[in-house]
Amino acid sequence: MPHVLVLNASYEPLGVVSMRRALILLLNHKAIALEDAGTTLHSATSAVPAPSVVKLTRFVRVPYRGPVPLTRRALFARDHGRCVYCGAAATSVDHVIPRSRGGQHRWDNVVAACRRCNHTKADRHLADLGWRMKRPPAAPSGLAWRVIGTGIKDPRWRPYLEPYGGLDQFRDFEHHDHTELPPAVPSPVRTRPVRRGEQHAPLSA
Repeated sequence: MPHVLVLNASYEPLGVVSMRRALILLLNHKAIALEDAGTTLHSATSAVPAPSVVKLTRFVRVPYRGPVPLTRRALFARDHGRCVYCGAAATSVDHVIPRSRGGQHRWDNVVAACRRCNHTKADRHLADLGWRMKRPPAAPSGLAWRVIGTGIKDPRWRPYLEPYGGLDQFRDFEHHDHTELPPAVPSPVRTRPVRRGEQHAPLSA
């Protein structure tokens, strides 16, 4: 089931909830819909447009939240799903300074990597291989990462997250993450045998 972006009354992103939770907020007048998902949910007595973005009607004070949790989804989002060493599609997590050599599992020492680079690097330092990264890894920042770190994306959320960081991640989503449908296969044209002196013409479907 699709997920829904929840904004505070001040429009800052709070997180992502299930469609069911979002509908409960709307029906209880605790939120209003800002964007529709393009579908309609039907019940026995009514039909409600499915929301994609909702905003709370009252401001909710959010307690201090520490750094963005280091998860595989959040890491792949930070590195745009690409290997930081060669640019291929990332499939694994690599510690820049290997853990066997004292490297820690922290944002500034963990990167997304493809299987080939991860296997080649093994437990060696980048200097041993002559490898370089375009930029050193760092912890992501910005309120938008409360959403981006979940790995859930919807292009309709971009205008609401852009002011809070994470624009690059949504640009990548729009360019790379859409699934292209195969071209439609035309229906075969049925014909009947051509008699002498007639032109070949298709039969109506």
